[in-house]
Amino acid sequence: MESLKRTPFYDLYSAYPESRCIDFGGWELPVQFTGIVKEHEAVRRQAGLFDVSHMGEFMVTGTGSEAFLQKMTTNDVSKLEDGSAQYTLLCYPDGGVVDDLLVYRLGEERYMLVVNASNINKDFQWLQEHLTAEFGGVSLKDVSEETLLLALQGPLAETILAEVTSAPVTALKPFHFTEKTVVCGVEVLLSRTGYTGEDGFELYAPHSAAATLWNGLLAAGAPHGLTPAGLGARDTLRFEARLPLYGQELSADITPLEAGLQFFVKLDKGNFIGREALLKQKEAGLPRRLVGIEMIDRGIPRSHYPVYADGVKIGEVTTGTQSPTLKRNLGLALLEAAYSETGSEVFVEIRGKQLKAAVVKAPFYKRTQGVKPQ
Repeated sequence: MESLKRTPFYDLYSAYPESRCIDFGGWELPVQFTGIVKEHEAVRRQAGLFDVSHMGEFMVTGTGSEAFLQKMTTNDVSKLEDGSAQYTLLCYPDGGVVDDLLVYRLGEERYMLVVNASNINKDFQWLQEHLTAEFGGVSLKDVSEETLLLALQGPLAETILAEVTSAPVTALKPFHFTEKTVVCGVEVLLSRTGYTGEDGFELYAPHSAAATLWNGLLAAGAPHGLTPAGLGARDTLRFEARLPLYGQELSADITPLEAGLQFFVKLDKGNFIGREALLKQKEAGLPRRLVGIEMIDRGIPRSHYPVYADGVKIGEVTTGTQSPTLKRNLGLALLEAAYSETGSEVFVEIRGKQLKAAVVKAPFYKRTQGVKPQ
């Protein structure tokens, strides 16, 4: 695994004898520290600390930055104010997804984009290709290799963070951030978004601050049950909350509308790449929809398992597992629209057998109805 990339936190993983790393998109990353279910439950009840430094960060600056991002992304960048962020997507002309990402407005004509690790090079090239003469005042810079990113997630995240910063974290609203905020003695960009279905914060800082932030946050969080968490728990947590993962719920072959992300596609904001195709798809009616499914027969639906109804294949599972929180065998599946109504009977092929399932409502977990902190 010597050729795999490592984050600035890699050397700190060895403090956890049960930690196990895997190849994740060319990165050597921990799938677990103490156990996936244990880490999942910690985030639902107390808090978890995730090293997500493999994510990519691009700076978009200069005259015309807002207009450029309006053309490139599906959401309405003009609605952002300084210190606010939004979830959005990059689309191909046919409506398929290049990537999903966050856009942070740092100031007038100054933005940061946070993209998926496996798509860093592809996204940067896509943006550069469309940086035409009309956007001649725009500068695009990839700062991924100099930026660390930690995610502190869970119902006690705010309590823990308040112990290591004098910043008024309680006043920081969701999808807002502050720059030059001192946490554990380190100056960070502190945001409040999340990818687990729980409250949470992100800390962006230079690589040199890795050990100080990691050790400081874990020390402050120890009395509150804070634990390091790996990719395994990150995936089960986001799945329960119906948050998409690029390459599974989103891809070049799946549009944001099919994935149920209409809220983040502002067809009335003006022209953007993919708008015409998405508008046509909306007007014609969606051919497929991403839905929740629950197994009735005994079995666990897994990614890419085919789904049948009336004797024909109608789609496939995008993500599935036994939910650690709900203890039910659940999945997300992209199905033909005719079979997407809640209660529809479908069959998932598992090890050569078609096992009965039903279309159910998703997200499977919402914070307001979930496990309360202990």
